[in-house]
Amino acid sequence: MSVAPADYLAAIEHLPAGAVLCFDDVPWKDYENLLADLGEGYAVRIFYDNGRMEVMAPASTHEKSKSAINRLVTALGDELDIDVESLGSTTLKAKIKAKGAEPDDCFYIQRALLIIGKDDLDLSHDPPPDVVVVVDRISSSLNKFVIYASLQIPEVWRVAQGRVEFYVLVEDRYLNASVSRAFPFLPSRVLSEFLQRVFAGGGRKAAREFREWVRENHKSSQ
Repeated sequence: MSVAPADYLAAIEHLPAGAVLCFDDVPWKDYENLLADLGEGYAVRIFYDNGRMEVMAPASTHEKSKSAINRLVTALGDELDIDVESLGSTTLKAKIKAKGAEPDDCFYIQRALLIIGKDDLDLSHDPPPDVVVVVDRISSSLNKFVIYASLQIPEVWRVAQGRVEFYVLVEDRYLNASVSRAFPFLPSRVLSEFLQRVFAGGGRKAAREFREWVRENHKSSQ
């Protein structure tokens, strides 16, 4: 779908939740201008790959799953007494690679100290997040892995149908992994289980139980 730059905002304004718009042959400058025109706190997610721009309006399930994962990761960091910095759906982009993405959430863990206090993230000199989180109702996020790989994101957590899948970057592609690279004692099946506990019994109770699990299993893995 080819749309004049002046029409991008109008098209996005009428995008219903869960829908996707695709634009072809979009210059990098138009992509950056659109991000600037949208300003802070816009709800859509925008992806850019060598001139192809995709705009997605997240469904309500995105925010629910995103919040649940964020709560569990926060509990994990608190229990381990380490800095874990979430930058939410911040724009991750690199002009030289003509790539840009906006995950549902992203976390700095091993490299948290390098970005604490920074107002603007610039991947030309700042490190990429250690983990990005993408929430899917369909398999569309798998098509974005090439963008995350180009941006050198070490790990992607994909949430689909209430379960979490871990993918780790090996050379230039992602391989499915049973345990997290950022948290080597954490299997995807366990995080999936506690994600379901958040949905079923509320975040506070699930986060407390998750901290107990972390306390027991992190010690045994050392």
